[in-house]
Amino acid sequence: MTTGYDEADRERWAPEPPKRARRTAFERDRARVLHSASLRRLAAKTQVVAPGSDDFVRNRLTHSLEVAQVGRELGKALGCDPDVVDAACLAHDLGHPPFGHNGEEVLDEIAANIGGFEGNAQTLRLLTRLEAKAAHPDGRSAGLNLTRAGLDAATKYPWRRAAADGPKFGVYDDDAEVFEWLRSGSNGRRRCLEAQVMDFADDVAYSVHDVEDAVVAGRIDLGARLGDAEQRARVAELTRQWYLDDADSDEILAGLDRLRALPYWVGEYDGRLRALAALKDMTSQLIGRFCDAAEHATHARHGSGQLTRYAADLEVPRDTRVEVAVLKGLAAVYVMTAEDRAPVYRRQRELVEELVATLRLRAPEGLEPSFREAWQAAGDDAHRLRVIVDQVASLTDGSAYTLHARLVG
Repeated sequence: MTTGYDEADRERWAPEPPKRARRTAFERDRARVLHSASLRRLAAKTQVVAPGSDDFVRNRLTHSLEVAQVGRELGKALGCDPDVVDAACLAHDLGHPPFGHNGEEVLDEIAANIGGFEGNAQTLRLLTRLEAKAAHPDGRSAGLNLTRAGLDAATKYPWRRAAADGPKFGVYDDDAEVFEWLRSGSNGRRRCLEAQVMDFADDVAYSVHDVEDAVVAGRIDLGARLGDAEQRARVAELTRQWYLDDADSDEILAGLDRLRALPYWVGEYDGRLRALAALKDMTSQLIGRFCDAAEHATHARHGSGQLTRYAADLEVPRDTRVEVAVLKGLAAVYVMTAEDRAPVYRRQRELVEELVATLRLRAPEGLEPSFREAWQAAGDDAHRLRVIVDQVASLTDGSAYTLHARLVG
């Protein structure tokens, strides 16, 4: 059992009968997330390229598995319990609705008067309320009933919307009770080390893998095109706007050039086996480059001992942050903002809006049984709307289309 964790860290929100000591509490946390329905649904939710469009590209489930692998190894190297980090990484995208961030924006607009919608706050709601596993003595659902350390590690933004500096927050007012419980012993808005590792592993995985998927899909050319002044300016500007607003173009382009100068950078890709192997090697090497930098910087700052919970913060060198942001910027320029995506995004937004409107008219009969029960128990229109948002957020891309066809036509 990893040291650095006490009984309060292993405590669960709802009491449970004693279990056999075959597994640790944190191993049980990981197993609960791994076997959850919400994790399975991620297989049919958009990452960057829509699920089913290509057998190679990633979906939210494969992304989460890769984040877990990256986070587990980095966390273990720092002294964190690997199962705490692993479970948090597996859970980090559970709250994402169909159609990725596009769907998230629509639901946030729809729910503006009831506290909004945010994928990370929805993750906490799933883990502590919507997933079926455990219950409180009074019958209320406790969700997966993870340990305090496990829930805290999965909380990327430990603050409410009212306290947020930007659009990101990690808890709805409805879920304040469990939030206060899991944050017991924390220091204000500071995240535990395991949550910081999860967040960095997420950044590393999707920055590298999204570029890999885009290269295979023929959307990004990592070669001579990135030497063109106009293309470089586009990458620098979008990277600054979306991911690194405290950097200027010179710093961002210096990071791009450092990446392009690496011996394993794939400047030419023709889809053949040898080229695909080189691309996979680049992916592996970049992940190692970023994680090694964070590991060495963290130990240099906090010592070489075992680091857990609030004993340290993850240190990521500035150059590493810039390089990760540049990779995300490449995907933003050549995939997310590509002109051919605009009609798709528009139709997705319309579909989500129509689903919510139709369910509001046809509730409770149009709702799934578990959400129907919650809708009937809701005390006012605000809580009933939250239930409908919960159901729509639970849908996969495919099931959103199917439900829309059935209810709307």
